[in-house]
Amino acid sequence: MPLYAYRCTKCNHRFEKIQNFSAAPLLECPSCQGLLERPLTAPALQFKGAGWYVNDYSAKNAAPVATESATPAAAPAPCASAAACPAAASCASAAADA
Repeated sequence: MPLYAYRCTKCNHRFEKIQNFSAAPLLECPSCQGLLERPLTAPALQFKGAGWYVNDYSAKNAAPVATESATPAAAPAPCASAAACPAAASCASAAADA
């Protein structure tokens, strides 16, 4: 059931009420019996799991998440030369060639 915010136009009293989707909105302030309005608020909705933009459709240039595996990872192939290595500053094999 959703949580609706209400504000009195007369005394500015603010409160929230859990109501069914089919329930009629409240019209009278419980404090001063003034007219209530239901201001627009940001929804408290968060999508989690696979299939949403943040994990399936966002930029693919990010490094993939590392996962644990039972087999050890193979060592990267050494570069032909330090000058040809695109990541010479961080490449361990480029440092070994130098």
